[in-house]
Amino acid sequence: MTDSFQLPLGLQRGSGTALWRQIEQTLEGEIAAGAWAPGMRLPTESELALRFAVNRLTLRQAIAALAERGLVRVEQGRGTFVQEQVIDYRIGRRTRFSENISRQRREPAGRLLRMVDLPASAPVARELAMRVGASVLLIETVGMVDGRPVSVGSHFFSSARVPGMKEAYQAEGSITRALQRIGVADYVRRSTRITTRPAESEEARLLHLPKNRPVLVSESVNIDAAGKPLEYGLARFAGDRVQLVVES
Repeated sequence: MTDSFQLPLGLQRGSGTALWRQIEQTLEGEIAAGAWAPGMRLPTESELALRFAVNRLTLRQAIAALAERGLVRVEQGRGTFVQEQVIDYRIGRRTRFSENISRQRREPAGRLLRMVDLPASAPVARELAMRVGASVLLIETVGMVDGRPVSVGSHFFSSARVPGMKEAYQAEGSITRALQRIGVADYVRRSTRITTRPAESEEARLLHLPKNRPVLVSESVNIDAAGKPLEYGLARFAGDRVQLVVES
């Protein structure tokens, strides 16, 4: 890869094909040939502009075109990366983040953002069949795959229904294991609503997304063995890294 980086490229000025398009095609060919592996960071704008002997504006047009086609992703403050294979996130009766990711031979992890008691808003209270303003426990996390963020999850529970959940989550680092620790052996998915929208600024920051890049929003309700609402979840997935697969 280092040797090919140093070779003259022979861009054809005045050929009828814009320089940025020629750069796009060159980088696309290198990605296809394996010169840049999935997840690898490309050289900086300055390095690529020097390599192709063009200004940064021309170089940015080429990178933007590659990003639009899903071949690379641009992370603010971090650089440009070759896009990895899209993750199939399966939604079924038992939907578990770690199981979903491990099944694809990828490494799941999670990072806790906050764990707080809040008054239930009208939408949360409706989904959990509780009174508006009653206490709910919010556990908010970032889901990671191979060390890279793919989702932001907000998990709401009636505080009265999950006593000891904070301590259990701190000990286990997993919602499923924490629920088991406090006596909830299992839970299943009752419903899921899926929508898409542009990422909000905080979501874009947490997921390392460019501005206005879409997120897939999964709004779900999980129930316990008695059929009572246990968890209301709101997950926002990076739309260029995850596709949701609904299983019957």
